Amino acid sequence: MKNIKICLLAVALSAGLQTASAQTKAGYTNLFNGKDLNGWKKLAGNADYKVEDGGITGTAVLNSGNTFLVTEKEYGDFVLELDAKTESTLTNSGIQLRSHYNPAGHEGKGLVYGRQCEIDPSDRKWTGGIYDEGRRDWLYPMELNAAAQSAWKNGEFNHIKIECIGNTTKTWVNGVAAAYVVDTVDAKGFIGLQVHAIDNEKQAGKRIWFKNVQIKTTNLKPEAFAKNVYVVNLQPNMLSAYEKQNGWKLLFDGTTHNGWRSASALPFPEKGWMVEKGMLSVIGANGGEATNGGDIITEGQYSAFDMSFEFRMSKGANSGVKYFVTLSEKTVGSAIGLEYQVLDDAVHPDAKLGRDGNRTLASLYDLIPAKKQARFVHPIGAWNIGRIVVSPNNHVTHYLNGIKVLEYDRGSKEYRDLVAISKYKVWKDFGEAKQGHILLQDHGFDVDYRNVKIKELK
Repeated sequence: MKNIKICLLAVALSAGLQTASAQTKAGYTNLFNGKDLNGWKKLAGNADYKVEDGGITGTAVLNSGNTFLVTEKEYGDFVLELDAKTESTLTNSGIQLRSHYNPAGHEGKGLVYGRQCEIDPSDRKWTGGIYDEGRRDWLYPMELNAAAQSAWKNGEFNHIKIECIGNTTKTWVNGVAAAYVVDTVDAKGFIGLQVHAIDNEKQAGKRIWFKNVQIKTTNLKPEAFAKNVYVVNLQPNMLSAYEKQNGWKLLFDGTTHNGWRSASALPFPEKGWMVEKGMLSVIGANGGEATNGGDIITEGQYSAFDMSFEFRMSKGANSGVKYFVTLSEKTVGSAIGLEYQVLDDAVHPDAKLGRDGNRTLASLYDLIPAKKQARFVHPIGAWNIGRIVVSPNNHVTHYLNGIKVLEYDRGSKEYRDLVAISKYKVWKDFGEAKQGHILLQDHGFDVDYRNVKIKELK
């Protein structure tokens, strides 16, 4: 009987080992051995990490900064998969990718920086988004892919997959395509798990669990991504193969003014605009509206579209991106169209004119103010990303740096009521044309544009 029990125990142990081995996917290596934190180290804050039930438990500590458990080894191209669960909707976490450490940063407390796949169980639902920890802030807020925001399930383990190949980072949450970023920094770095900083007792002691942390570094092939997900592409004036397949086209090629002309004549302006260093730039002229080179428009016209552009302002700058420009209105100065305002709100006086801030940055000029938080507005001299989406049903949305700041319906009663009390009331059916040009405005200030791209919507 004793020998039979020993044999049964041996069979059970063998089966257990086979099960554990089967959990490692073919071609993958476990980053965590399930027993201890060998190969990992803690950086920055004072949160606690320990091994429990074959997984890693991170526990928040009051008044600690962000705390990271990072790999001692650095990685370049890889596919990373793991399971994660949060205890509370008050907690926040993330997975660092190709990241780095500055021990002198954060006033000597140590600074971890680099891209992070967000874990956000709050009502905001930004799990799977891409955040640039300790550096550039949000790169891919999940407002850019609202269809994936419900993929994360609170109170249970969720499967997260991250693909870093070349300049591309893609994320999936429970098999749902979440974020897609093309970036030009950080070819390699460590991988890390985060326990977020907390400053109130309600969050103290809250836990997050990680398990089945596996990585693949060889024989990598990009996985197909769901169609028509917006890409944050930070590679100047370049489209990824995925963007091209999904119908995106560059409106500015980075080297010429092909596809653009003056709003008041057929050729491109002989002065007032410059194409240099991958930028299409307005040359300042003491703040005069269309007094130097004048506005420029696309040769083509568009009806329903998704358009995005990067812009960089000088101090006090004023410009704008207009759409549904028909040139049928007889105007002095700038041509008329619906305008995504480009403005230095802090300095330019136009920010205080109009009604309720409807002439501020990213607003629908003189009609609807943009609702934006200061943290999502990049400073003067830095690049911002604007986006305008006009759906086939005439629903229009403005984004600034990935955040939805306003929306409206062209031609609706609410829209027409706003036009009736605006500067545009003198033009019949303003902004309701079936199609029109895209316009970049010369308002006499130095403003640079790049990564101007568009996708026509059906």
